[in-house]
Amino acid sequence: MKCLRSYWPEVGSGGLSQLRNQLQDYDIQLSKIPIYCDNTSAIAIANNPVLHSKTKHIEVRYHFIRDHVMNGDIELHFVPTEYQLADLFTKPLDVTRFNMLISELGMLNPDD
Repeated sequence: MKCLRSYWPEVGSGGLSQLRNQLQDYDIQLSKIPIYCDNTSAIAIANNPVLHSKTKHIEVRYHFIRDHVMNGDIELHFVPTEYQLADLFTKPLDVTRFNMLISELGMLNPDD
């Protein structure tokens, strides 16, 4: 569940309620906070309340995400790898992909 690794501290430290409150300040009402992930297995495990023998090795902190999914606080959405906007900040990219992600984020292209 690598894609959820960066989210659990924010969710666990009260960041989820802070995020919901901040969105309400901007008149954005969300019943569930969306989290986008490119790992279908991680989403399936988080959405499945049954603990299988193959998932026993997963650390307790990831079950925390599952608890929030079951409580209806967050919902996980699949995003194909090619549309992961965070790749811009985390991976080496070729010029074409870099420019596409810059465009998707609405940022100014440094070549223009």
